Amino acid sequence: MMIPMYPYFNKEVRCKEVPITFPPQHQPIQPGLEYLMCPIPISDNPEYKGSGKLKGKISVITGGDSGIGRAVSIGFAKEGADMAITYMPHERLDAEATKEMVESYGQRILLIEGDLRQPEFSKEVVRRTLECYGALDILVLNQGVQFPQESILNISDEQLEDTYATNIFPHFYMTKAALPHLKPGSSIISTASVTAYAGAPLLVDYSSTKGAIVSFTRSLSLQLARRGIRVNAVAPGPIWTPLIVSSYSAEYVKTFGLETPMKRAGQPFELAPTYIYLASDDSSFVTGQVLHVNGGIMTET
Repeated sequence: MMIPMYPYFNKEVRCKEVPITFPPQHQPIQPGLEYLMCPIPISDNPEYKGSGKLKGKISVITGGDSGIGRAVSIGFAKEGADMAITYMPHERLDAEATKEMVESYGQRILLIEGDLRQPEFSKEVVRRTLECYGALDILVLNQGVQFPQESILNISDEQLEDTYATNIFPHFYMTKAALPHLKPGSSIISTASVTAYAGAPLLVDYSSTKGAIVSFTRSLSLQLARRGIRVNAVAPGPIWTPLIVSSYSAEYVKTFGLETPMKRAGQPFELAPTYIYLASDDSSFVTGQVLHVNGGIMTET
């Protein structure tokens, strides 16, 4: 039985100018490489002056070599934190560039190359961080991949497994490895996504993993509250990072970000203060929350 509805009455063609937000480009390897992007994402806001909010803190940032992870690394360094970052083998040049940026602010950074899909690597990350610094205070879970598909029927078993193995499983691996060493006042911060709330027709599997991260955050925060460990997440909207140019077509990239009410994509540096807030004592009464930085796409949850 069909619900009665009026059909469209006719069609007309409307032509309008559409701004080009970025030069068309595509990279065949995911995650992509920041040094090949045009323009290079803006990771550091020269107007942001640190005030020692993270002085003496030690952080681990997964996927810290580029994009949001690089901006968080720089922001943490400005606030006085030392860190270890993880990256994939093909991302070494990006990781080395991040190292130079962090060290330019007088902080130490340990580069750890490996695959977070392997549970043993998370243990290695924590072990090497403790060997280097002797402590761990902040865990930022930021790794991720996405493979757009027009239909769920096009999502292969291999793609599904890779997306989940990269985006959500390491949250468990890293947290389990780090938790015995986290003291009261420590912070766990995940990178979720606006797609967990608004959905994304091309990213059914990716959006599902980000929804899982939201639930992971809320559930783990309840479990760890009694230990004085806060668990929160950030849900970015469209941000100009290597993930974009390595997952979408060059044609799609040309207008990336226009869907936001602000009519532009965000830059990585615009997210860093949110992570700093969640990592610092400024958010001492904040846990189980997801903070939205999305140019107005979602205004409530």
